Amino acid sequence: MGQPPLPRATATTGETLIEFPDNRLLIDLCGPHDRHLARIEGSLNVHVLRRGNLLAVVGEPEAQKDAEQVLRALYARLEQGRPVGLPEVDAALRMGPDPIFERPASPSEQLEMFQSGPIELRTRKKTIEPRTDGQKAYVRSLFANEMAFGIGPAGTGKTYLAVAVGVTMLIGGHVDKIILSRPAVEAGERLGFLPGDMKEKVDPYMQPLYDALNDFLPGKQMQKLMEEKRIEIAPLAFMRGRTLSNAFVVLDEAQNATTMQMKMFLTRLGEGSRMVITGDRSQIDLPRGVTSGLMDAERILKDIKGISFSYFTSKDVVRHNLVARIIDAYDTDSAEALARGEVRDERGQSNPRRAPGGSFA
Repeated sequence: MGQPPLPRATATTGETLIEFPDNRLLIDLCGPHDRHLARIEGSLNVHVLRRGNLLAVVGEPEAQKDAEQVLRALYARLEQGRPVGLPEVDAALRMGPDPIFERPASPSEQLEMFQSGPIELRTRKKTIEPRTDGQKAYVRSLFANEMAFGIGPAGTGKTYLAVAVGVTMLIGGHVDKIILSRPAVEAGERLGFLPGDMKEKVDPYMQPLYDALNDFLPGKQMQKLMEEKRIEIAPLAFMRGRTLSNAFVVLDEAQNATTMQMKMFLTRLGEGSRMVITGDRSQIDLPRGVTSGLMDAERILKDIKGISFSYFTSKDVVRHNLVARIIDAYDTDSAEALARGEVRDERGQSNPRRAPGGSFA
């Protein structure tokens, strides 16, 4: 037998439909054998029915409103990673939702909490904590500045933490959407023609951004947010002509943006938005002779108020410990080449320095 249909609204009772995006949290909200719902029904004289990720509250208008507030407050508590049992349900019913539902902190309030306590980024799937001093300073800068740069080697969490902050701000209602972008530049290869429509052609370049989002949001919720255009993932070339307002915007792999692309992207910033630019100066894949927009932006914007620059080293690597050693080995090799008088470009190609008169130095 299928589930019974939801009762129709009537002039005397009516109904309120409440959607909860995470089914796992909804199970905890309802309690074992829907025990929490039964307690709410008995206390507020309402009837609560569940279908999928929807709860229908039937009863008098004022009672519906009270039940909705209690249910949303308890769900918010679960989102924060805090338990919900019958004592919490009773507290919400006895004192109202306010004691257990905390208004999401604004970026400035969150920054104040970071100063006095641990830095935690709470997303729908897990809580993220920076693991190094460099990462902590970076997260603080993302909340303190409307535009922030994160520059350093692979594996230091530049993009991962930026996306985590974006998801935290979206959940808290501080931005309306997240926009993630990357230059569609191949890493030293020529892949040639790629089959499929535009999305299928560019998705391989955007996959690291999808991976980060999947760590923070349930699959169905992420898909819904993308369908509603509240999460966008697009190549850098698609940003021209747009004004990005009330959004959290991330440009990843910015070392592969040209100077003109970087200027175009930075000037998309609209009211109520925050922008994060991440990149690794040692992994530039632009054609020979093309200057990296990240390096130009670093030079041009370093003294502008409201723009922060965070720098990472191998000490901030949080991947496999071999990654930090590999980075150190390459840095040592570059330093030794410089000591031998070799000039290496950003691609690692070297040429001996020539002394005046054409002889080698």
